[in-house]
Amino acid sequence: MLEILAERFNYIPIIILMMIGLYVVIATGNLIKRLVGLSIFQTSVFLLYITIGKVFGGAPPILETYKVDEGYGHGGDADGYGAAEAGHAADAAADHAEPAVDAAHQTAELLYSNPLPHVLILTAIVVGVATLAVGLALVVRIRESYGTIEDDALNAADYSLESGSAE
Repeated sequence: MLEILAERFNYIPIIILMMIGLYVVIATGNLIKRLVGLSIFQTSVFLLYITIGKVFGGAPPILETYKVDEGYGHGGDADGYGAAEAGHAADAAADHAEPAVDAAHQTAELLYSNPLPHVLILTAIVVGVATLAVGLALVVRIRESYGTIEDDALNAADYSLESGSAE
């Protein structure tokens, strides 16, 4: 049991952050505190996906490329040497084919980390910041209209407007 907890220790703070964020969203009536709780919950989800995306012993997914000599492969240039250079380009490609095949076999044996979770989290961070900004702008407008950002006071103000009674 202790070994399982030691292997998955990074999930414990993530779950704690999730529960804190969820509790703040549910327990508080202040709109700003709810937005902060949503941000905490969102950050814990980001950490969860990054943790899941980590591959131990994995290399970054960067492949080495082999550059063909620059003097070959220009094709039909205006100087009239297109056909001769095309023949040289075929010879150069044959010379470079063997190292490329070896590189392909070496890369097949390596374990690469998946970059997709990290890319998705970067996109989610941008969307989360934009959503938080819209939420804060709405809170400012609610404060200007109602004079408060507390949930109970907002509900009471809406009820008094609907029923026509003044409190």
